[in-house]
Amino acid sequence: MASMNWNSNSTISFTFVNAALCLLLVLHFTTTCEATLSSKFYDKTCPNAISTIRSSIRSAISRERRMAASLIRLHFHDCFVKGCDASILLDDSSTFTSEKNALPNRNSARGYELIEDAKAKVEKICPGVVSCADVLAVAAREASLAVSGPSWTVKLGRRDSTRAYPDVANTDLPGFTENLDRLISRFGGKGLSARDMVALSGAHTIGQAQCFTFRNRIYSNTSDINASFARSRRSRCPAAVTQGSSNLAPLELVTPNSFDNNYFKNLIQKKGLLQSDQVLFSGGSTDSIVSEYSKNSARFRADFAAAMVRMGDIEPLTGSAGQIRRVCSAVS
Repeated sequence: MASMNWNSNSTISFTFVNAALCLLLVLHFTTTCEATLSSKFYDKTCPNAISTIRSSIRSAISRERRMAASLIRLHFHDCFVKGCDASILLDDSSTFTSEKNALPNRNSARGYELIEDAKAKVEKICPGVVSCADVLAVAAREASLAVSGPSWTVKLGRRDSTRAYPDVANTDLPGFTENLDRLISRFGGKGLSARDMVALSGAHTIGQAQCFTFRNRIYSNTSDINASFARSRRSRCPAAVTQGSSNLAPLELVTPNSFDNNYFKNLIQKKGLLQSDQVLFSGGSTDSIVSEYSKNSARFRADFAAAMVRMGDIEPLTGSAGQIRRVCSAVS
């Protein structure tokens, strides 16, 4: 075997390169480990976190059942804007403007105080451990369960953003008048399929909408809305834009406070309240999914749960990114 003649410079170079490679490997595996969300993330650091959040949220929804829909929507509006990082919970500061005043959220998004309350209770038992983003993710699951909806395993380990993104909220959140192709594109941009989109839209089986979001639809006299349904909705939503714009109507008339598949049955009857609801069943590519869910509640519930898990995976801050806020409305 030939001998290897290493001079001193070669030895130094090899040692340096070897050390650099080792450092890169350590950094790679550390980052990979830290970036993994896990349902067991707080098992050792705050074992009572989930039960504390559950108790707080269930108590709040027992006082106002509509809050279930509001919390699920709040989680959705958080995740669709730069990922599930609790940026939607931040108030205005000297360095950024809150997402709460972005058009899709202004005088519409609700439940901030419920998340703040749940977070405060967790802070009492585990200060500085559990993120607001994770509190919101767990709250959405508990909200579903509180109105007889499905459960899912919530992955944990998200961290909180240090700023808000109102401009992104204005551009990335789906609008209530958007067509099917646009909706599919929006969800696809977040890594969610058309089937995920239809399943998540099924959250509109609970909750209410303000008159201004469906006024044009119920006065349009078009073929994609049931005429008697439109007339019945007009009683609380005047045609004049200066009247009753904030008046509420249930998104699903049959069982508006229970999580079921009646939303999809309504779409087949052309009784979707929002234009963005009815386009899911309007001769397009998602008709078959709506039809399936209208006949198979178990499939809808399973797909909704799976889609909520996938939505919760959108661009989380992990490891050393972001922070753990002590108060959800302000950067720590």
